[in-house]
Amino acid sequence: MIPTTLGDEALHTIPPYVVEKIQHIETYIAERAKTARRFLKAAGIGKPLSTITVHELDKHNPINYISEYLEAALSGDDIGLLSEAGCPGVADPGAEVVALAHRKGIEVVPLVGPSSILLALMASGMNGQSFTFHGYLPPKTPERVRALRKLEQAAPRTTSIFIETPYRNQQMIETALKTLRPQTRFCIAADLTLDTEYIVTKTVADWAKTKIPNLHKRPAIFLIG
Repeated sequence: MIPTTLGDEALHTIPPYVVEKIQHIETYIAERAKTARRFLKAAGIGKPLSTITVHELDKHNPINYISEYLEAALSGDDIGLLSEAGCPGVADPGAEVVALAHRKGIEVVPLVGPSSILLALMASGMNGQSFTFHGYLPPKTPERVRALRKLEQAAPRTTSIFIETPYRNQQMIETALKTLRPQTRFCIAADLTLDTEYIVTKTVADWAKTKIPNLHKRPAIFLIG
């Protein structure tokens, strides 16, 4: 399980032992072959990309396709599982591949790398003993408001973490600040590990006095605590 960068300019976040490991892998499973090959090229693999096999993890493919992807591992070869960004298997369709590997008795080895969820939690100052990642909240405003209020109710006991499609970041922030109570803490974490990284936690009341940065199309994570 091979972590990838959270942005094109963040290769420094990939440990050297991961870069060394991918030098010896010739078969990969990834959500998109184009993204996977771009990462492998940036990491400086010592073999032509044309010799690398990348199986795409298409959500429309039935389980037997994924099973075929793992044949090389059953023959004793290493297979690399790549995420689009960050750690595979965490908020990532690669989890299905891992589950199948366990059922087939294939050894699963997670390698260390950046996780935007964990990094955001670390830097938020919120409860790191009890937390839940909720993925995407509903896109429509009424349902989103109800979801935010539900997460706020849990805030005294646990940290709630969620994401949004980057082009809807500003709408999410506006809705959150209109919906949540003034004393509720709200964290915005964007462009993690990049030069433009932005991580700020404030109460909703204090956010009302703050100029919100332009996060349009920038990968961001939000936390309520």
